Amino acid sequence: VQLQASGGGLVQAGGSLRLSCAASGRTFYMGWFRQAPGKEREFVAAIHWSGTYTRYADSVKGRFTISRDNAKNTAYLQMNSLEPEDTAVYYCAAGTQPLVSGSYDYSGQGTLVTVSS
Repeated sequence: VQLQASGGGLVQAGGSLRLSCAASGRTFYMGWFRQAPGKEREFVAAIHWSGTYTRYADSVKGRFTISRDNAKNTAYLQMNSLEPEDTAVYYCAAGTQPLVSGSYDYSGQGTLVTVSS
């Protein structure tokens, strides 16, 4: 499965962005990780194919929303109330595990999100 992420960019603090991740095939779990400069990659959010399971990092709960369109094999990450601390390269990931443990089978290229203060 190949993953194509898009939607990153530069936004002011308090603003919003929506990331997209298009998969070349069906996946059980899809989600996002991010890596800020000088920091390790961290889990952000994940969603099951059914849409009934979603998980978020504590740092983004209430601000980010993950969703998916199975007809398009695409997951979305709506990011609201962005903070400078959200600045990172965001990576799309997919696999048969819930992703929250850090395990995934597929990962795409990153998309840069920069939040200015």
